Amino acid sequence: MPLSVAEKNALINNALEAQLNAYCPYSNFAVGASILNSNGEFFKGVNVENASYGATICAERSAICAAITSLGISNFCPKGICVTINLPSPGAPCGMCRQVLAEFGDFPVLLHSTTTKSLIITSVSELTPMSFTKTQIDQHQQMEKEKS
Repeated sequence: MPLSVAEKNALINNALEAQLNAYCPYSNFAVGASILNSNGEFFKGVNVENASYGATICAERSAICAAITSLGISNFCPKGICVTINLPSPGAPCGMCRQVLAEFGDFPVLLHSTTTKSLIITSVSELTPMSFTKTQIDQHQQMEKEKS
């Protein structure tokens, strides 16, 4: 389902608000994210860095965790997400975030630059062609079940 202009603007504004709370002492690369759930609620996330870089969490996954924590998985149905970064060009989610987004369906992804206000609108499916999802696991389990 396409996003309305008001929904896009709200996603951007929520991501910008979230970005102010990013914890990025090592990279100074502040990222904010906002997810719009199908029930109209917004959930924010930020990147939280760690001295052990692998323990860092990205803003996209942080927002998804906030939404699922609040709603429960049965009520989580993302309608769109916005990710804003402090670079001249909008940045795309990392591979791990793309995989996590793909877990929850295909929906619009707004990529926003804080510095130039430029915006790219794409989708989860465009960011993750041929992604590995629950569908493949379900197919494999069905094949295994049919063997026995």
